[in-house]
Amino acid sequence: MLRRAFMLSTLALVVTLAALPARAQDVTLTAFAAASMKNAVDDINAAFTKATGIKVVSSYAASSALAKQIEAGAPADLFASADLEWMDYVAKKNLIKPDSRVNLLGNRLVLIAPKDSKIDNVTIGQGFDLAKLAGDGRIATGDVRAVPVGKYAKAALEKLGAWQASEKKFAMADNVRAALLLVSRGEAVLGIVYETDAKVDKGVKIVGKFPEDSHPAIIYPVALTKDAKPEAAKYLDFIKSNMAKTIFETYGFTFLIQPTS
Repeated sequence: MLRRAFMLSTLALVVTLAALPARAQDVTLTAFAAASMKNAVDDINAAFTKATGIKVVSSYAASSALAKQIEAGAPADLFASADLEWMDYVAKKNLIKPDSRVNLLGNRLVLIAPKDSKIDNVTIGQGFDLAKLAGDGRIATGDVRAVPVGKYAKAALEKLGAWQASEKKFAMADNVRAALLLVSRGEAVLGIVYETDAKVDKGVKIVGKFPEDSHPAIIYPVALTKDAKPEAAKYLDFIKSNMAKTIFETYGFTFLIQPTS
């Protein structure tokens, strides 16, 4: 009888412990972030895990692809988009927590070439002849129909009067990092990417910068998803902190908010 009572007591304890909230180190958060954020967010995730014990797994892709995945039910706790449109898209479908949304970062649009290219110091302005500059080569950027960097690129070229002549020369990539790789490998003679991407690839060089008024402002909004785990609020707070600001600025992003801590 004593042994039976002990076994029942032990079983009750196991059941009770199983019902307790998971410890921080047993929690894993999932962040969906625009491909251009990879290096910075990887560093931020490592710092956050070191500080809290909470693990973060990030999925990087074009904001358009990530938004569609969230819509399809992919289990994400946080979404960081490279433009306002795709955040608006998930917001309209009630897939994020509206009060958690913040316009966190800014970036710049640049023209790049392989590091050993003879192309250099390009002045980008009205009448800019991108088609002539590319010659017989290809120009890489994100898909102009959906990928934010491609949309920014097309908007800029249309405003500068360079889109119609250069449109057929474009190699459309799934995301900005794929476009960057095409230039780095020499498979495209030019590319239009974010300044932060160009800075992390030694195989390319920046040969020109697009006027900031030639395209919509490049803004990265961040928000918790509607089904985010409670611990995700700590992660979002960390992303808005001084430590995260330092990391983002190291990679060339502009931090658009007052740090929360």
